[in-house]
Amino acid sequence: MIEYKMPSLGADMESGYLREWRVQPGDRIKKGDIVAEVETQKGIIEIEVFEEGVIGDLLVKVDDQVPVNTPMATIFSEEEAAAGENAVRAPVPEQQKAPTEPKPPTATAAAPLKAVHPPHPIRASPLAKRIAAERGIDITALHGTGPEGAIVRADVEQAIAAQAAPDAGKAAHKEHAEPPALPEEATPVVPTEEKAPAGTAETTVEKPLAATAASTESIRMAVAAAMSKSNREVPHYYLETKIDMSRALAWLTETNKQRPVKERLLPAVLLIKAVAKALTDVPDLNAWWENGLQRKEGIHVGYVVALRTGGIMVPALHDADTKTLEELMQALNDLIPRARALRLRSSELADSTITVTSLGEGGVETVYGVIYPPQVALVGFGGITEQPWTEKGMLDVRPVLTATLAADHRASDGSTGSKFLTAIKNHLQQPEKL
Repeated sequence: MIEYKMPSLGADMESGYLREWRVQPGDRIKKGDIVAEVETQKGIIEIEVFEEGVIGDLLVKVDDQVPVNTPMATIFSEEEAAAGENAVRAPVPEQQKAPTEPKPPTATAAAPLKAVHPPHPIRASPLAKRIAAERGIDITALHGTGPEGAIVRADVEQAIAAQAAPDAGKAAHKEHAEPPALPEEATPVVPTEEKAPAGTAETTVEKPLAATAASTESIRMAVAAAMSKSNREVPHYYLETKIDMSRALAWLTETNKQRPVKERLLPAVLLIKAVAKALTDVPDLNAWWENGLQRKEGIHVGYVVALRTGGIMVPALHDADTKTLEELMQALNDLIPRARALRLRSSELADSTITVTSLGEGGVETVYGVIYPPQVALVGFGGITEQPWTEKGMLDVRPVLTATLAADHRASDGSTGSKFLTAIKNHLQQPEKL
């Protein structure tokens, strides 16, 4: 038997609120299954397991505040679960059986009594009930897909989407009509108009106004707390280099000509893949500092996503070194909308081994970042701008990218950081091999 504990979803997290169990005692689970939903300063996060077995006891109640590393549930192996079931089913010896009580004589009634059945209770998670109440959804009319037919958040959200679809159709036929007034008790919503990367379909996510403001404030506070701690405790050093992006952009242009619009690549995927491959050359920077340097086998690049309402989220692109550019583009198209909707999984928030931030779209040339503990490095990319460039004694104008490295001096030094930035530069000069 093992204990499943509240995971840490970042250096800024001390506790979270359990909002929903997705499993019940006796459920069989496998690696990657979602077992619970936890609310943190970064929103409601889906909590995964990384073991296989059978759920034992649930040790935490819904809506409890749970500190990090607190046991939340027990998990038995298949063998332990089978042994437990056999023990329960084992026959009891005759001498140990309790004497049976005599049955009272059956009374003959003059007329048959009509059985009265209590109303069947609605099985729904507290989170599902709360969302349904906020959005005016009749929860009794929903079909549950959770354990034993319980109604979970996904069922309510599906009903909300179904309800919104006909309303959108009606609105399309009333382009010139005045917008209807909101009822007094309704919560106004803010369309965030989140645009996916170029070449993908645009999506709009609606959130209650109060919830959006609260989420933004809590996210900013969480990031500020982590960065303040990093500035105090981590001995940073910074390096900078400039990269000629002529070959990378020319290759990207030619490649995208052969692709449908929705499958075109963005420069960001080249940068992410170059960083991932550079980490295979300089593994000291693919690490955490926790009671000393701990090198990580998997290369999970955390990519900074700016939220439209303010604040940032940094979801992880798992195994970025082994993914193709196409797979990285698909992963970005999936992660960015979910990050902005605060719908990430626990592994996407907790697994990053290095962070990449890019402010190229904002016209910034140079970015100096702060390391996100327990990571030991952060790479910053500015915008690609035309600048004078000399090569072999010849002066030219080239598209130039400024790359910076913020690194932890306990884990590496300037020589290691220099090798890492040089490796990024070399990989970007050979985009066809990324």
